[in-house]
Amino acid sequence: MKRRTFLKGSALAGATTLVAAPAIAQSAPEIKWRLTSSFPKSLDTIFGTAQTFTKYVAEATDNKFQIQTFAAGEIVPGLQALDAVSTATVEMAQTPLYFYIGKEPALTYATGAPFGMNHRHQHSWWTFGGGAELCNEALKPFKAHAILCGNSGTQMGGWFRKEIKTVDDLKGLKFRIAGMGGHVLARLGIVPQQIAGGDVYSALEKGSIDAAEFVGPYDDEKLGFYKVAKYYYFPGWWEGGAMLHMIVNQEKWNTLPKQYQAILNQAGAAAGTWMIEKYDSVNPAALKRLIAGGAELRAFPQPVLDACYQATQDHLNELAEKSAIFKKTKESHDAYMKEVLFYAQIAENYYDNYLLGKVRKG
Repeated sequence: MKRRTFLKGSALAGATTLVAAPAIAQSAPEIKWRLTSSFPKSLDTIFGTAQTFTKYVAEATDNKFQIQTFAAGEIVPGLQALDAVSTATVEMAQTPLYFYIGKEPALTYATGAPFGMNHRHQHSWWTFGGGAELCNEALKPFKAHAILCGNSGTQMGGWFRKEIKTVDDLKGLKFRIAGMGGHVLARLGIVPQQIAGGDVYSALEKGSIDAAEFVGPYDDEKLGFYKVAKYYYFPGWWEGGAMLHMIVNQEKWNTLPKQYQAILNQAGAAAGTWMIEKYDSVNPAALKRLIAGGAELRAFPQPVLDACYQATQDHLNELAEKSAIFKKTKESHDAYMKEVLFYAQIAENYYDNYLLGKVRKG
């Protein structure tokens, strides 16, 4: 089934009743919005998800609802996307909500908490575990509404100029890292730096930072990190399944016709599926190219992961003591993760590990 057909059928059915798309289109208003992304155009998978999203919306409305997409810096810098939506400078934005935990720490769960769920379980929590309601509650003071639109999958741990053998090797490192992971690593001596994607390479090249993480092999290759830092670590435990969102100005969202709200939701789901499928397709080959080009792949040593895990629990528990919305969101997330991991170990985890063993032997 073509995605366009799917969008027209499922979105419009969810909005009112099963009415033919042309009938809806004839009575629908013409709307033009602007969307600012937190990412540069060079990241064709992440930025491409925003373009795919707007394409689906236009197709599902016979071009009556058009959204023009702008890369980071064309209207506002990448880290100011939420501000632009809050002030109605733009109607909507594509951004990871953990960029704004300085404003509201609970937004870390909208993207993914350190040592949190993988992409599949995150999406399940968002849809069926109360995640959407909790995260949109945290967004209310910013006059914004979030629509789930994509996931990176489990990310890599980043590029380092030197090897990380013990926890002591983290001390004093200036590390470009977004979200709550940076706050956790600060407890272990790292100096976190939050820098928008398009500016990371120059900071690493100039030596103003010692290490940088971004997403995974495909995007990291495009950004050229391997040219200036050869040790490539995994896993990115601070982003076990990083959700991306389209955030809409709340007033603009409230005034949309119900069928348009439904179309935005369905376009977010379809474009988000496109994003994770694209990453699964391109990351393996990119990783092989990076290794062939001199990147040295390293796993974080178990003692380092254990120290990071404990620091994470201490940090999140402290935040929960200070904030009711953080505590409520954390408790929901953790309870859901416990349940889904219980089942995952029985079926898919065991199956995947078995196949991995066979592939390695082959």
